[in-house]
Amino acid sequence: MELKRVGPWSVARVFGTMYAAMGLIFGALFACIALLGGSIARQNGDENAVFGALFGVGAIVLLPLFYGVCGVVFGALTAWLYNVFAGMVGGIEVELEAPRGSIVP
Repeated sequence: MELKRVGPWSVARVFGTMYAAMGLIFGALFACIALLGGSIARQNGDENAVFGALFGVGAIVLLPLFYGVCGVVFGALTAWLYNVFAGMVGGIEVELEAPRGSIVP
């Protein structure tokens, strides 16, 4: 069996969701580091330390949005390029197996 074509919008949705999840994880890590750095700076008397902490918390919102949009754009581009090159050189060969007891038409 050969995968000859993929739907660009379906790939874009999957990539967008995956990238948004990664952005949420990275944003949370970034926020933790920024909060830690802000609290250390605040203890050392830096009055502007709160802005670094707020920027870190903002990363929880901004990074998933940014990564999600990039995932949609690059997912669609990747699917489109796959379709172009699969048309030239052939698709990816896959071997599928139905689970036991299933009815395959």
